[in-house]
Amino acid sequence: MARHGVAVGSPLPTGGRRPRAGPAGPPLPVVSCTGVPITACDPGVAARVVCAQAAGPSVSGVDVHLCNAYTLALADRDPALHSLLRRAALNLPDGKAVVWANQLTHRDRRLTADRVYGPDLFRAVFRLGQPLRLRHYLLGCTEPVLAALQERLHADYPDALVVGLDSPPFRPLSDPERRAQTDRIRRSGAQLVWVGLGTPKQDWEAARLAAELPVVAVAVGAAFELVAGTKRQAPLWMQRNGLEWGFRLAQEPRRLWRRYLFGNARFLAAVLRAHRRRVAAVTPDRRAAGPDG
Repeated sequence: MARHGVAVGSPLPTGGRRPRAGPAGPPLPVVSCTGVPITACDPGVAARVVCAQAAGPSVSGVDVHLCNAYTLALADRDPALHSLLRRAALNLPDGKAVVWANQLTHRDRRLTADRVYGPDLFRAVFRLGQPLRLRHYLLGCTEPVLAALQERLHADYPDALVVGLDSPPFRPLSDPERRAQTDRIRRSGAQLVWVGLGTPKQDWEAARLAAELPVVAVAVGAAFELVAGTKRQAPLWMQRNGLEWGFRLAQEPRRLWRRYLFGNARFLAAVLRAHRRRVAAVTPDRRAAGPDG
């Protein structure tokens, strides 16, 4: 079910937990993509919304998910992940394919042509969060990547506050390890937890942290490696034309070829299927009215 818009910084009606109230502003359109509510806003607005939620009163947690075609393809295959994203506080369109799908299937809405790219959102929130004294916690990747990332952030955003770094093991955490991790984040006083664990693990972790702590938990994908400079970023012209997947595939063909071959196909099929259901739901059944109906 598509939602019809929310105010910048106000509670977003996209899931069970709502972001905390912030400064009022123009409504943001929220549309359904493969049955998942996506807030269609440009990167600048997304960064301001995230900052407003993090700086607001600490009442409850907020989970933010950067959704690309692969994320939504996985959710189409996994009902539990689909349900998690439907309950999420805020889903943002991280991929150009998601932006194009929304524009094609919601032609009655005026939607932005911009995506909210994870690394750009990450940088923008660090920049905007400096005068607000927002406290950031970095969760994910390896210790060398986190060290390089912290160095880059200190150089680019000298007034930003990084209150914790955590490189968890790649295996599933035990219950005591998970509780210890949550306690470390709580004791740090973090307002924003950036979760870079890979999809869909990071989405589950962001939702869990938002349910247990009064933080904004953002599932931010490969932003850590890209911002740190340990992984190359696609040229801007490829990003703007939806060709970033080709750049990444050329870098890691053995790891990514199945994701893009089968994931993109499943995403397209899910978009078409959801669109047909939406059209059928709003189109009168003329057969029931008879030949003159």
